[in-house]
Amino acid sequence: MDAVMAMTIPGSQMITVSDSALGQLKGLISGQATETQLGLRVFVQSGGCSGFSYGMGLDENPPREDDVIVNVDESLKVYVDSYSAEYLQGAEIDYVDQLMGGGFTIHNPNAVRTCSCGHSFQTADGSGEARSCSH
Repeated sequence: MDAVMAMTIPGSQMITVSDSALGQLKGLISGQATETQLGLRVFVQSGGCSGFSYGMGLDENPPREDDVIVNVDESLKVYVDSYSAEYLQGAEIDYVDQLMGGGFTIHNPNAVRTCSCGHSFQTADGSGEARSCSH
């Protein structure tokens, strides 16, 4: 069986990062005491009140074999596993600065329904198992 290699693609083809989110992420990355280049891992998982929930975090590990790697700019790479890539195609990571409830958010054109918490979504095929909202 052939090994699947990580695929690097231009940022605009898979997932984009708004200027506001990029500024916040650069600030987070510069505050980390590490010599390795950090990437932003973005994923979806089953669960949440609408069927799927989003997750993201800084990742100091090298990309996995099935990752799609999006080069946002010279200082930021986004890693998306192949399962999540199916649901995040064309999505945008944004940072919203609000008095109540600000932070990172994902604008996902594949979501046909989202929860009021903003952390979960449902796709047209109804994938994922809805659970009670913990937010």
